[in-house]
Amino acid sequence: MQTGEILKSLREKNHLTQDQMAERVMVSRQAVSRWETGETRPNTDTLKLLSKEFSVSINTLLGSPRQLFCQCCGMPLNEDEMISREPDGGFNEDYCKWCYADGRFVYKSKGDLIDFLIGHMPNTEGMSEAERRNQYNGWLSQLKHWK
Repeated sequence: MQTGEILKSLREKNHLTQDQMAERVMVSRQAVSRWETGETRPNTDTLKLLSKEFSVSINTLLGSPRQLFCQCCGMPLNEDEMISREPDGGFNEDYCKWCYADGRFVYKSKGDLIDFLIGHMPNTEGMSEAERRNQYNGWLSQLKHWK
């Protein structure tokens, strides 16, 4: 889906006219119309307002042009419900809600996360704990949060 189709769908799902949607995000009705026809796209600040107003990520508003991964644990963020939020309610598309909540990181160190993974992830290959720790460390070290 294109951004215009997504915005129109969100507007209709929330039973809003173009005028009402425009008022919520402080733009003209004509701007909303141009977005919906694909003539233009909302600017970055307006995308942030739309994201907050309709509780969807900016990535979703843009038609999911990129695959998001938690930059703490590496989990794919396939649905907006998995994405963390800032204390003001805005999405933080870098992290999952299990690694980053209420403006704070859940795991204080990479070792804390590795301990959690060792205790909760299946060991289908029968690796030793040391091998698993080394493997998790290698994977996690590639993520932005642990670099």
